[in-house]
Amino acid sequence: MTGKIIYIFLDMKSNIVYNLENKLQVEGILNMKVVGVITEYNPFHNGHKHHIEEAKKITGADYVIAVMSGDFVQRGGPAVISKHDRCMMALNNGVDLVFELPTCYATGSAQYFALGAISLLSQLNIVDYLCFGSEYGSIAHLEDLANLFNNPTEDFQSLLYSYIKNGMTYPAARAMATKHILNESNNIKNSDMLSIISQPNNILGIEYIRALLQEKSSIKPYAIKRQNANYHDKELNTSNNLNNAISSATAIRSILENAKGLFDLSIIQDSVPKNVYDYFTDNHNMTYPVTIENFSSIIKYKLMSESRDELAQYVDLSSDLADRIKNISIENYSIGQLSQMIKTKNITLTRVNRALIHVILNIKKDDFNKYLDDKIIYYARLLGMNKNASHLIRRIKDQDGLPVITKLSRAKDQLDGLGMQMLNQDIFASHIYNQTIYELYRTKLANEYKRGVCIL
Repeated sequence: MTGKIIYIFLDMKSNIVYNLENKLQVEGILNMKVVGVITEYNPFHNGHKHHIEEAKKITGADYVIAVMSGDFVQRGGPAVISKHDRCMMALNNGVDLVFELPTCYATGSAQYFALGAISLLSQLNIVDYLCFGSEYGSIAHLEDLANLFNNPTEDFQSLLYSYIKNGMTYPAARAMATKHILNESNNIKNSDMLSIISQPNNILGIEYIRALLQEKSSIKPYAIKRQNANYHDKELNTSNNLNNAISSATAIRSILENAKGLFDLSIIQDSVPKNVYDYFTDNHNMTYPVTIENFSSIIKYKLMSESRDELAQYVDLSSDLADRIKNISIENYSIGQLSQMIKTKNITLTRVNRALIHVILNIKKDDFNKYLDDKIIYYARLLGMNKNASHLIRRIKDQDGLPVITKLSRAKDQLDGLGMQMLNQDIFASHIYNQTIYELYRTKLANEYKRGVCIL
């Protein structure tokens, strides 16, 4: 008498019991590797596609999970294209699952942007590796710096505060204090350390490693050297092979924001995948571009209607900044001009822009601190998935960890009070964004409750 052989085994990483008839399925699950990436895709371009391909190559991962900013981003402004459209760009170019980074972290400083994203990836309990872009491209010194910032000496703290007191911005002061401490201790092996700590992708990489240490995460980090274009480059890179140019998101955004018609978009055709370029040409002046100036009326209304003390309650907005705002006739300036007038020697323009975004999104210090003091992350909201990776959702749900939000209407049954408060901020942010698109282009987008998961 014969019958089927059933293979029963326990996945030691996830504590899930599997009953499978095919031994190859067993081996596949046991050997499956997942790499995480933390992204904005604002917008998606060839450099991002290269990053995804390299992440899989150097880690041997079978799947890529992205934690992506929603409709507002870390530089302090709206994304040029909506989160759902950017999600589809990611799925069409190698990402298997896309989760939304909660708005309070997506619009936060580098430290909190990283902490929110790493907490989310870690609590999925299926991610083996983290790959991030870096101007430096090596993990060693980035780990040294992460350890220094997580365990600062009294000398380091004293130097940091003295540089800030003398008028430096926080990033510049931290870079100078770091250089001084490492030179003093003879631990520095790279004469370019000051450059390393001053470059944006390196800074984020250091913060990712700090967050991994703070979370006691088992995720292993890898750095991928940034190719050809620098983060802040304002010009397109035309030195690459045709159809494979890697330009900065900054340069591509500038084209998207200033294009008068489809002809003006043709210059970026070689810098983005074809499916992304097709989106640009099909939707220009219908669903994008969106800039911070499009929120001018909302921002000015909030700044004029709230008192100095009320303004000082928002994340990134100090009492001094609130005073400066109240001393300006804000109705006479664009948002760009207003931001320049508000900033000071030791407050960066990016921080000012983040503060303005926090004002219109109602992200306040007290609420944010409650999140940090509690669970940090309360849910994993799924924006999109590749059908071939749907089994990853089952694995995540079986961990009995972070609730996976696929339908907003059911979220209240999955989350506690603070979790719902955080999620409601994400929903509110998207509704404001969608309203702005309607005012600009008369394009009606489904609200967050009617918008399903993007599936490829």
